Amino acid sequence: MPDILFDFPVAATPDKVFEAVATPDGLTRWWTRTPADGDPAVGAAWGFDFGPKFQWQGVVRRFEPGQAVEWELTKADPDWRGTRVRVELEAQPGGLTWVRFAHEGWADGGEHYRISAYCWAMYLRLLKHWVQRGETVPYDRRLEI
Repeated sequence: MPDILFDFPVAATPDKVFEAVATPDGLTRWWTRTPADGDPAVGAAWGFDFGPKFQWQGVVRRFEPGQAVEWELTKADPDWRGTRVRVELEAQPGGLTWVRFAHEGWADGGEHYRISAYCWAMYLRLLKHWVQRGETVPYDRRLEI
């Protein structure tokens, strides 16, 4: 099975990055259309809004404040169902955080996998801009920037 993996530094503390990747308000700044909906606890169901035809859901499989979050997608496009999106954070000297991103469990490396890999790269760039600079991009323009 192919996986989408990205490792990169962010000039912010792990707590600040965690807020951006594991809270409803944080996620909407760079990924979802509206704030995600869910409780910060393992086993909690979350909703992710990407527009009228894309009301996806996931279950929290890992939640370690300031360190890691992981969702298993339960309602999504068929290629995404059962995959896991994970972010792990590690403090580095100089006020940096090392981000280890993974979207794992893809059945194959087909077209949707390749498109999603590109989209994740674009979105993770927006995550970094949000955390480091406070910059947001309107949802409908996020893959244009």
